[in-house]
Amino acid sequence: MSSIPKRSLRTGVELSTLGFGGAPLGELFDPVSETEAQETLQAAWDAGIRYYDTAPFYGYGKSEHRLGHFLRQQERKDFILSSKVGRVLTATRDLDSFDKGGWIGGLPFDYRFDYSYDGIMRSWEDSLQRLGLSSIDVLLIHDLDSFFHDSEQRFSAHLNQLITSGWRALDELRSQGLIKAVGTGLNRMGALPRLIDAVDLDLSIVAMPYTLLDQEVLEEEFPLCEEHGVRIVIGAVFASGILVSGPTEGARYAYDTASPEILDKTRRIQEVCQRHDVPLPAAAMQFPLGHPLVSAIIPGAMEPSHIQTNAKWFQHEIPADMWAELKTEGLLREDAPTP
Repeated sequence: MSSIPKRSLRTGVELSTLGFGGAPLGELFDPVSETEAQETLQAAWDAGIRYYDTAPFYGYGKSEHRLGHFLRQQERKDFILSSKVGRVLTATRDLDSFDKGGWIGGLPFDYRFDYSYDGIMRSWEDSLQRLGLSSIDVLLIHDLDSFFHDSEQRFSAHLNQLITSGWRALDELRSQGLIKAVGTGLNRMGALPRLIDAVDLDLSIVAMPYTLLDQEVLEEEFPLCEEHGVRIVIGAVFASGILVSGPTEGARYAYDTASPEILDKTRRIQEVCQRHDVPLPAAAMQFPLGHPLVSAIIPGAMEPSHIQTNAKWFQHEIPADMWAELKTEGLLREDAPTP
């Protein structure tokens, strides 16, 4: 029995507030052996984590394969699984010229964006086969934002394809009970209001815009989500790494090297945390869950020790005075709810 609290989506799906993000198992920044991957997933299960998120894009199928291998050994009723649609994978025809993109490892599959009815149905069925499971609880429309579609023309074309074709697939799957909820998986601000206006979402995973370093979504996105009953899962509580490493040289922020301004802000936040005997990563993990819209956080891990450390940070007691000082110092927005 897991001791991690759960929060419900409007459809009744219950997510463990501490979940598992599967991107690192696709070998985003570092290689991960098969043994390490399975031991990491076992550590997550032992820690009480019962919500797992993955995507075809993570290592071009590798994350789904690894998660499926582990989760097939558990009782299906005991966990919630989300994966994503919007890309279709095909085996590369030329290994010599295969481009891994941003992935260090992964499998030799190319992808194309496809938000059509047929593309989403194929992506869902392909994911089931990679996972070796008969069901996925939550399907998320993946990367329909300016991070991957950096021109208005390109974004609008894919959004129109979703609205006129692909949404019918997601609506059918949900209405038939084949999935329990529909959402989005986004990286940047801006796209969520347009998606909420166009389709009936249950949740959104947001990678970057709500962390100790960024709270701009409180202005428009989160109030709109509250109005429409859309819950939030935070996919990058550590902002790509800097909220674990601290303001060190070469620290990563938003999938890139942190700027001097971000390094300075992180240093100031860390100094406040230290005055209250709170590890910076503990504050980073617990802060988003102070917002009533946030159902879960899903930090990733590449080895069992990462899980064990995350679990300690998740449970670390944080005094209210620390949050108050961060606001007094102008390091957190005044309207940001805190735990």
